[in-house]
Amino acid sequence: MKFAPHLRAAALLTAVALLPAATAGFAQVESRVSPEFAKLFATYQRIKTSYVEEVSDEVLIRGAIDGMLAALDPHSAYLEGASFERLTTLIDGNYQGLGISVQMDDGAVKVVSPFKGSPAEKAGIKAGDYITHIDGKLIYGLEIDDAVSQMRGPAGTSIRLSIVRAGRDEPFDVTVTRGLIELEPVTYELKDGNIGYISVNEFSRDVGVDVNAALKSLRGEAGGRLAGLVLDLRKNPGGSLDEAVALSDLFLSQGQIVSQRGRERRDSIYYEAESVFRGDAAAGIPIVVLIDAGSASASEIVAGALQDQHRALIMGERSFGKGSVQSLLPLTRDSALKLTTARYYTPSGRSVQEGGIEPDIRVPQLSDPDAALRAKYAYRESDLRRHLVNEVDLEDKALEGDSKDDPRFTATAEELEKQGIDDFQLHYALQTLRRTAGVMTARR
Repeated sequence: MKFAPHLRAAALLTAVALLPAATAGFAQVESRVSPEFAKLFATYQRIKTSYVEEVSDEVLIRGAIDGMLAALDPHSAYLEGASFERLTTLIDGNYQGLGISVQMDDGAVKVVSPFKGSPAEKAGIKAGDYITHIDGKLIYGLEIDDAVSQMRGPAGTSIRLSIVRAGRDEPFDVTVTRGLIELEPVTYELKDGNIGYISVNEFSRDVGVDVNAALKSLRGEAGGRLAGLVLDLRKNPGGSLDEAVALSDLFLSQGQIVSQRGRERRDSIYYEAESVFRGDAAAGIPIVVLIDAGSASASEIVAGALQDQHRALIMGERSFGKGSVQSLLPLTRDSALKLTTARYYTPSGRSVQEGGIEPDIRVPQLSDPDAALRAKYAYRESDLRRHLVNEVDLEDKALEGDSKDDPRFTATAEELEKQGIDDFQLHYALQTLRRTAGVMTARR
């Protein structure tokens, strides 16, 4: 994240806070500032002098800040107190709670993604669910931090969430037992056939280093003969841009990884593979990257880079479509703006904003009995109010996404369960790599 030394709007708003209610009228203010700011000054004065109750400067200025940010995009926000703590927790620490990433959507709490293995995922919470009540109490219209604080609590305690889910006729309740959410960004396992499996759950500090360590461990378990690798970015809501670049660099010897372009040409930054890990750490073995509607931001940077550089086969479902960069701009010692300052582009110049990353092979999650219905009502960036519009017209088929069934995939969830397959997308990726490894062996 990049830090700005000052913010002109913040200084102007501070000036508003210091202006006494009985000072110069509208005409005098208008002569000193632009007409738009004159309206803001005048509104402030009228509220201070005429509202039915006294209103503090703190309430009015916070309202003005929130109003300005609400006019921009869904990812720009004012952070202080609990907001800062929540951001720090997601990057560095652990906490006790449900293990879900949520976002406000027109006053409602919407689930972006449950963390893998979290109490929320185990209880059946899905991306795109709306949480309307906590223990029977309506939470519509609350600040996001107030809602999050109510969902957190001591491990072992239970909470009842009322859920509205697209495709369901009626709301329903889910009881979730809070747990200790240990933010393990990287987990791994050696699968049959010497296929490595690495799951990246979120892009916090040192993800690139951790994946490199996991790769070395898997190669050791395989006796130095790793046949392929599955990199699982499903349900990964993103995180640090630098870590997305580091992870991509792990598998690329050269070429561009991503570029970010701000309002002015001088704001453009291009990230190139620097062979920090001395070339392709996977030594050229075939890679499958798994993505779904919960793969956002930094996940899409990695998937887009490896796809455009022809280093990996992208498999699964169309990703979330968040192609914007947020910077943290300090206002005071304990407050800041999280402001959208740039868009990012894949090496071929594609913006994933709205459209997301289209997989090379679209594989539905057939082991989920609600897969078809969930795909039809999938929740992505393009569903957010005031989302940034892609600069290039998107093809209709890209936005239709995963609503069409592939005739190759006809098995039912019940049939897969009888075969012991509880994750069809992963199963299909592993089978693909095993076939690839078999062909390569036969050609030798």
